[in-house]
Amino acid sequence: MTAQTDHSEAKATRTRISVDAMGGDEGPAAVVAGCSLSATLNDDISFILHGDEAQLAPLVARRKELTGRCEVRHATDVVEMDDKPSQVVRTGKDTSMWSAIESVRSGEASVAVSCGNTGALMAMSMIRLRKLPGVNRPAIAVLYPSANPQGFNVMLDVGADIRADADDLLRFALMGTSYARNGLDLPRPRVGLLNVGTEEHKGRSELREAYDLIRDCHEDAGFEFVGFVEGGDISGDSVDVIVTDGFTGNVAIKTGEGTASLIGDRLREAFEYSPLSRLASLLAYTSLMRLRRKIDPRRVNGGVFLGLNGTVVKSHGSADATGVSAAIKLAAQLAESKFNDKLAARVAATLPDGEATG
Repeated sequence: MTAQTDHSEAKATRTRISVDAMGGDEGPAAVVAGCSLSATLNDDISFILHGDEAQLAPLVARRKELTGRCEVRHATDVVEMDDKPSQVVRTGKDTSMWSAIESVRSGEASVAVSCGNTGALMAMSMIRLRKLPGVNRPAIAVLYPSANPQGFNVMLDVGADIRADADDLLRFALMGTSYARNGLDLPRPRVGLLNVGTEEHKGRSELREAYDLIRDCHEDAGFEFVGFVEGGDISGDSVDVIVTDGFTGNVAIKTGEGTASLIGDRLREAFEYSPLSRLASLLAYTSLMRLRRKIDPRRVNGGVFLGLNGTVVKSHGSADATGVSAAIKLAAQLAESKFNDKLAARVAATLPDGEATG
């Protein structure tokens, strides 16, 4: 372990973020650049970077924004994107990912952030942090751009587990409610259950059973249940939280990312078609940049692992510095709001003699 700076000079109030610096497609340079950008924008955070010290120390030294705010924790191994989660859990104790999670487990850091292998990150997080009482399956929640005033909807699960029974979907609704309330400042979020239609008789049996469970508890849990919703509602304004299983949710968000990319490519082609269209693009430049910012997936990068005794944020594997910075910003916001404590209270409220306080 090598301290890059004198930590006695750091602000006592800074939120410490544990970062797996070796995960992701862009390598440690992009992760360190993202930390630097985040440090520039927020003076109240500091970092523990986990990974190969020989690679990380020079990258950190070149970033003056990280002076006094960054420690490198050496880890010899890296979890690769094609590694099997079951194997990583058995043999991954020397990896940067494992080390990043351990810093949260020990209380040295508030949140762990990684761009690495999603399955391995979830498996390690479950092993080291353990599930909250009352949670059978943790979920990954993301913020999905929407037409709502807050600009986003919460969607979960988007890939923690491809399965979910009715009780799991109820827990997802409670966890999503807590995320929307504390992350988007919505006092009474509207929750919808994703299905192939809005009629109560449609869908698989576990969806219809979950419908009844969520409907029966929504008043006591402090959210509004709008019933079944369809794919078109994910980015709409009729709901704030979309509940689904990990298989469906993962397909949905990746379809959305692909569609946004396609629209961007087609707009670029259209404006490059002729000299007149290129002129039109110059005249519309400000509006186009505003649209780009709204649909840019990098700016809402970060899936939150819900249902664990600790907070973990999964950044997109291909995230650049902007994407990594967005994930760190989300991690800091969750830590500062003590989100995981409120989430634990929300889930505990469904257990015998529980009381909802999240």
